[in-house]
Amino acid sequence: MDSITIMIAEKPVVIFSKSSCCMCHTIKTLICSFGANPTVYELDELPNGHQLEKALLASGRRPSVPVVYIGQELVGGASEVMSLHVKGKLVPLLKQAKAIWL
Repeated sequence: MDSITIMIAEKPVVIFSKSSCCMCHTIKTLICSFGANPTVYELDELPNGHQLEKALLASGRRPSVPVVYIGQELVGGASEVMSLHVKGKLVPLLKQAKAIWL
């Protein structure tokens, strides 16, 4: 888990994703639609992606992707991010993390 902590440090939004995952694409598109520029790690394209995916699974993430961190805090996967959006809480969270300004 230490490698994940290092990867999310000092970044307002981090998404662990797979390039072939439609839900990952949806969540990346949603977050970008507000003007945020998330750091995206495509696990299927990284040399150590398999180890990172194992670490995410070990932390209780099922399915393993997408995994979204906002302000270095684990927000969750697609359903959690969509729930925040529907409740009107996603934009304030992005603002608080300084991922967006408006």
